[in-house]
Amino acid sequence: MVAIAGARRATPADVDGITDIVTLAFAEDPVWSRPLSALDGEGRRSFWRLFVEGALRYAWTWLLEDGAATALWIPPGGSELSAEQEDRLSDVATRLGQEQERFGELMHRFEAAHPREPHYYLSILATHPDHRGRGLGMGLLAHTLTLIDQERVGAYLESSNPANIRRYESVGFAPISEIAYSEPGPVVTTMWRPAR
Repeated sequence: MVAIAGARRATPADVDGITDIVTLAFAEDPVWSRPLSALDGEGRRSFWRLFVEGALRYAWTWLLEDGAATALWIPPGGSELSAEQEDRLSDVATRLGQEQERFGELMHRFEAAHPREPHYYLSILATHPDHRGRGLGMGLLAHTLTLIDQERVGAYLESSNPANIRRYESVGFAPISEIAYSEPGPVVTTMWRPAR
């Protein structure tokens, strides 16, 4: 695991930089590239910005100083989006064309799959494409998990890329279920890491 230097809690002033990292990191994601293909570049950026703004309501969004990677955590009892952001997401969804219904179903499945016990939810872990392959995202994840472990609370995530499952397993997550985006089509693997 790469030792991480320069990891800090993000502030609302970081919203644009974090949105850029996430938008670029998920451009070719096996799941997210499908519904978002109906949006132009600015539309995809607006979509991801909603989730960045939602996470920045809490002090659990982390950023590497050089903008190489970011981790957006929702703390126990928190919500990924505010009610106003949920309304804005509904507006974006109307522009997804034939993917709108599948996207809505996916969001409902995500909500139903969330553990009910207190946990930190890793909404997004993203590495800027210019910094991939150096272990920076996983190093940032390990750093934040160390802090979560101090609180003795579990952690949960949804992996939309099968290539990342082994990486998440290496820091203690285990698969618990799969959510299909469409049949046939890519799946999201839900993963749990018990409190330590």
